Amino acid sequence: MKFLKRCAVVAGAWMLAASATAEPVTVADVKYAESAAVSGSTLQLNGAGVRYKAVFKVYTAGLYLEKKAQSPQEIAALKGPKRVSITMLREIDSAELGKLFSRGMEDNMDKAAFSKLIPGVLRMSQIFSEHKKLRAGDQFMIDWVPGTGTVITVKGEPQGEPFKEPEFFNALLGIWLGNAPADWKLKDALLGKPAG
Repeated sequence: MKFLKRCAVVAGAWMLAASATAEPVTVADVKYAESAAVSGSTLQLNGAGVRYKAVFKVYTAGLYLEKKAQSPQEIAALKGPKRVSITMLREIDSAELGKLFSRGMEDNMDKAAFSKLIPGVLRMSQIFSEHKKLRAGDQFMIDWVPGTGTVITVKGEPQGEPFKEPEFFNALLGIWLGNAPADWKLKDALLGKPAG
């Protein structure tokens, strides 16, 4: 009987631990689920953090991958789907955000590589400018789907045709994970490194 009780206690503790690991991660009051379904694959949250501009919180970002990775090189080597999920924490002019993203891509690439992506960059800027403003709580996602391309979803609506080139998604990731990231603390958070 004692053995059964001990088994029940161990099983109960294990179930508590399992349910605790499935808890969403909360960043600046925005919840990021531990997993996300993208194109038939279940991705896991690699890390999430806040993008600051001076002292202001601009948005939160979460990175979902097929398996945990701690460096941009490991992430680039993963062949499956990937997702960056962004939730705004303040109102911003969408065209301005599109420009900041373009600049972030350019800052983390050589000129020749960036110039090849200019048609895609212009189309991405157009997507954002069509939305006029993004308000606190608005969400958009950037998904890499193998065989399809980069899909940008704003407020739950996919935006136009996918961007076919893998380089385009990698250039977008460079905004946050490149050698000149938008925010160093956010880069560490997305790579799953503890804040320090």
